[in-house]
Amino acid sequence: MANVVVVGAQWGDEGKGKIVDWLSERADVIARFQGGHNAGHTLVIDGEVFKLHALPSGVVRGGKLSVIGNGVVLDPWHLLEEINTLRGQGVEITPETLMIAENTPLILPIHGELDRAREAQNAVAKIGTTGRGIGPAYEDKVGRRSVRVADLADEATLELRVERALVHHDALRRGLGLAEIDRKALLARLLDVAPHILAYAAPVWKVLNEKRKAGKRILFEGAQGSLLDIDFGTYPFVTSSNVIAGQAATGTGIGPGSIDFVLGIVKAYTTRVGEGPFPTELEDSDGQRLGERGHEFGTTTGRKRRCGWFDAVLVRQTCATSGVNGIALTKLDVLDGFDELKICVGYELDGRKLDYLPTAADQQARVTPVYETMPGWQESTEGARTWAELPAAAIKYVRHIEELIECPVALLSTSPEREDTILVTDPFAD
Repeated sequence: MANVVVVGAQWGDEGKGKIVDWLSERADVIARFQGGHNAGHTLVIDGEVFKLHALPSGVVRGGKLSVIGNGVVLDPWHLLEEINTLRGQGVEITPETLMIAENTPLILPIHGELDRAREAQNAVAKIGTTGRGIGPAYEDKVGRRSVRVADLADEATLELRVERALVHHDALRRGLGLAEIDRKALLARLLDVAPHILAYAAPVWKVLNEKRKAGKRILFEGAQGSLLDIDFGTYPFVTSSNVIAGQAATGTGIGPGSIDFVLGIVKAYTTRVGEGPFPTELEDSDGQRLGERGHEFGTTTGRKRRCGWFDAVLVRQTCATSGVNGIALTKLDVLDGFDELKICVGYELDGRKLDYLPTAADQQARVTPVYETMPGWQESTEGARTWAELPAAAIKYVRHIEELIECPVALLSTSPEREDTILVTDPFAD
């Protein structure tokens, strides 16, 4: 059976939550493979709104196994709060429906404190971090001083792991003017939360490989967007993990040959939260209109998103780095009522024309977009579920995007409602 990876192909906030929820009905397992609770997915199911941060989007669907992979960094206290919130909304979450990889690194309170202290003192250029400790947790992972889920099972091991981490963190905290960590208090908090997290712990790599051999369909869910990838994003204004599709394999422990289809989620325009370059950003009435119609506020932070025209150059680039087989184009209805629409088809930099975003940060900040203009449409596309319900101008817009990004549209979303989706190609088809 086909296994599908879902990645954001812009700067995040593309509508991955709805698409993953829509696809999860066809999947047996939904696995989250990177990021932390800085991600935010909003799902609207039968009029009820579910806001997810650490949990895979498939957790709200009964009869599915949801998995948090080792590529994630996990705040255990936040996870339990999120589970309790969803239980209050009638969602059943048990060790039979949720598994956490035993080798998943934990986000500790010290990580959030360090994150916020650094951002507050960064006078050169703020990164725009959410302050939730994701970056410092990933630093500890590669620095080989993480506390991982499996460590919670043995107090002596846990104490050693905490001590190793705090030798490093106390030195950083002294430099930032922060008090040293109370070791006993931190250890006590971890021992208290341990049984609640260990109830979900499992060798996820083994479970997923067994599911694959048994012919189960696995849906791999990423967080953020490919332009925030630590290697291929607009560095340094990026997240702290690899976001592109290749991370699905290393972030869960399943081989890359097990991935059959990569679906890139793409908004019909472009948005970005936080700092960093944004070639097609609009600071005029059109940008304001996109933000208002699209309800462009971050699920996690509530921050207003920056809005701009569709950037085909960037999406073509992210489709290449993730090996995208098809895109899910979301929020087409937000463009209803515009007299004309613009699409970025290239850049100019110091008199040169470019068909990609350069790597150097100073060049990224100086590129200017080259636009094509297309007629808009006055009819409503909201809620359309077939091509026949779309205005001719909207279909032309979608088809031209396919040409420019060199990738076909597999799904088209016309509202936040789950069923308002036009299926062109089923990613799970064998």
